[in-house]
Amino acid sequence: MKTFQKSASRISSIVIYGFLICVIFMIVSSKIAGGTPKIFGYEVLTVLSGSMEPGIKTGSIIAVKPVNDPTKLQKGDVITFKAADNPNILITHRITEVQKVDSTVQYVTKGDNNDAKDPSPVTTDRVVAEYKGFTIPYVGQFMAFLQSKAGAIYLLIVPGVLMILWSIFSIWRAISQIESSKETPVG
Repeated sequence: MKTFQKSASRISSIVIYGFLICVIFMIVSSKIAGGTPKIFGYEVLTVLSGSMEPGIKTGSIIAVKPVNDPTKLQKGDVITFKAADNPNILITHRITEVQKVDSTVQYVTKGDNNDAKDPSPVTTDRVVAEYKGFTIPYVGQFMAFLQSKAGAIYLLIVPGVLMILWSIFSIWRAISQIESSKETPVG
């Protein structure tokens, strides 16, 4: 029974500390990257609309690979680009047509779930990344919360409080075991 308690205690500690380390990593990496966490060279983005459903669901997270040479993209590729009217807004849509205008390349894009093409072609200077097919549904809502100030504070405080409570419980249990061993007569 005692070995089970020790194992459970170690596993609980590892889970709590691991969770705290992951949360800290996600917060720090998102702040360093300017709001976009990066893992193994991929940027993790949150999908806020249903324009790419059913392949990419609203509230999902996706991994996109930054594009070194945006002129090499082809019809059918899914790209992330800056909106024409607001460079702070990122859009992830599929290339439906590649246009060569003078010496430049432009992409006509469309969301898979949209009826019409996007209003203006995407120039190569607005292309940010290419979607490589990795998505996790519904985690984006959690990531959006994590990137908010309230979420970052909450997700640092909760694991910290859990670690303190677990430490208090472990100390109390150790003291109880010491006291019970003192009370047991040696005979």
